[in-house]
Amino acid sequence: MNRTERPLVERFAQALRWLACLGALFLAGAAHAGSVLHYTVLFQARPSGEQVTTVADDGRVQVKFAYLDNGRGPDLREDIILAPDGTLRAYRATGSSTYGARIDERFEVVDDRAIWHSSSDDGERVLAGPAMYLPVESSVELYATMVRAALRVAPAGLVALPGGELHVVKAAELTLRTVRAQYPIALYALTGIGLRPVFVWLHGDGDMPLFASVNPGSRQIVARGFEAHAPELERVQQEAEMDLLRAIATRAARRFAEPILIRNVRVFDTRGGTLTSARDVYVHDGRIAAVYEAGSPVQDAATVIDGDGRALLPALFDMHAHEDPWDAVLQVAGGVTTVRDMGSENAALAELGGRIARSEVVGPRILAAGFIEGESPFSARGGVVVASLEEAKRAVDWYAQRGFRQIKLYSSFRPEWVAETARYAHQRGLRVSGHVPAFTTAEEVVRNGYDEIQHINQLLLDFFVTPQLDTRTLARLTLPGEKTQSLDLDSAPVQDFIRLLKDHGTVIDPTLATFEAIFPHGQGQMNPAFAMVADHMPVSVQRGWRANLMEIGEHNLAIYRASFARMIEFVGRLHAAGVPLLAGTDEIAGFTLHRELELYVQAGIPAGEVIRIATETGARYSGLLAELGTVDAHKRADLILVDGDPTRDISDIRRIALVLKDGIGYSPADLYEALGVKRFADPPRIATVAP
Repeated sequence: MNRTERPLVERFAQALRWLACLGALFLAGAAHAGSVLHYTVLFQARPSGEQVTTVADDGRVQVKFAYLDNGRGPDLREDIILAPDGTLRAYRATGSSTYGARIDERFEVVDDRAIWHSSSDDGERVLAGPAMYLPVESSVELYATMVRAALRVAPAGLVALPGGELHVVKAAELTLRTVRAQYPIALYALTGIGLRPVFVWLHGDGDMPLFASVNPGSRQIVARGFEAHAPELERVQQEAEMDLLRAIATRAARRFAEPILIRNVRVFDTRGGTLTSARDVYVHDGRIAAVYEAGSPVQDAATVIDGDGRALLPALFDMHAHEDPWDAVLQVAGGVTTVRDMGSENAALAELGGRIARSEVVGPRILAAGFIEGESPFSARGGVVVASLEEAKRAVDWYAQRGFRQIKLYSSFRPEWVAETARYAHQRGLRVSGHVPAFTTAEEVVRNGYDEIQHINQLLLDFFVTPQLDTRTLARLTLPGEKTQSLDLDSAPVQDFIRLLKDHGTVIDPTLATFEAIFPHGQGQMNPAFAMVADHMPVSVQRGWRANLMEIGEHNLAIYRASFARMIEFVGRLHAAGVPLLAGTDEIAGFTLHRELELYVQAGIPAGEVIRIATETGARYSGLLAELGTVDAHKRADLILVDGDPTRDISDIRRIALVLKDGIGYSPADLYEALGVKRFADPPRIATVAP
């Protein structure tokens, strides 16, 4: 039997024994035959959990995977039995998800029949050849298993269950050097699971154990003893990702010969919230040059885009993002050309922003809020974490000196520091926004200087918290979910609170769609936040949207639904009272913003006004209204061409045929299909006119 014919389990076990005998890798008890592998979960270089993978002599694999960040995280146990070809013969996952939902997923192959049960679905299929089951939620160990199986049995594409196909390519190689030895590792890109590649580091060639899994700018899972190499892994992986993203940018970006004429479009009138009669819009040097009545005399237009009666809107603003390179592509596909990042790793975000500005990759312009969190066991580590008021002031100066427009305070920030930090930030010319820190209230932070509050739940906690309640835990979600349904919006406390927000000019960033996505729905039913787009998605994404993120029990579903309906109504009350609203997401890019706008219409806000919130209002609070946010001459040519009339049916906002950013064109159809998403609209006809 040659090397390629031996069962993968045998080769995997041999590899582990070889590494253990070298005494050189990360196996627990490296002096004897390897059966236990330990991995450290890092957030901003701080250990926050671990994965332990145990490989028995018979090839059975057991995984324990748990971490805690920002008061939440998964706690997962997996039992894995591999078939001789490296695919799953049996799989069992139990535990809890990031937001606490119970996990109990099973898969097995009996003869030639694959049978599975998950929180999303039950199913079975007769197998015609090798196939890999994709769990709804898994450890990173499963991704390594998928890579090894795909490389061995189907390098051109491995059938995925319940649907789709897995593809894997080697993206990079690296040799780590220590004082004791050198360790060759390789990075693999796995596609077909979601809306972006999954990257997995393996030791040596594709038959070898998992070495690391890196989410640049966020989480790193690294073999124990090699934590110090995490930045090097991240750097190499980022370059490999950029190669893929550059290829998308090369194919997708269209630099039209100018002047550009967008012929026969109905332009969004920001002041009236309606579409005009037919217009011709001229673009030159990346700016809107002129807006004329349709049929205008053309003076040497080099490119003509046939609007064919479509709607031409200002491009959208997402005012609550946590941007990464793949979300950036989805943003532009969704008509978003400007985002406000509300808390990411500062260096990674700055690098991404620079690449986008240089047109190396597709993405929106990024405006960052300076994230400041207090030190605690519950800390989120997306920016600067401080342990004193003086450190908070130094963080304010750091952000001010780099041109940030505002700061965002987070849940572990000490309440007694808020007033002085806000005063200091205002002196430095920065706005102040954020979560409501634990052990205080929304009313208090408004009085202490907040200009803006993120998330509808942070507002509503004002009516439910007690002095002892720690809102750094999932209580910040469960309490509003349980209590809001009984909140009397006409009561004096609610009306007084709304009046306080209005009097202080406090801006609200509700992220309603995020809570619709998080709040439970019928097990196995499509998440209502994404139901409108589910048919366009890969099967694995659809399955994930049928799983509950929170565990509350079927008997509480009606309560959470009623609470969410009251949240929508509350947002409508805020708008009617004159409290400024922003359109942000904090969820999957593009798609969640479209849903957010639908929910604002459900709250009673006219569709035209909702579009204004997502365009002109976003530009105003970004300090960019002189440049963006309306379709007016001399502003930047950030525009979207939409099939239908979103001022009448806000759901038409998904049907974007063309996006212009600074006059550069992008076809959402092409961008979506590059990420495995079916298009929502066809591109317009575009002609290059000879001189």
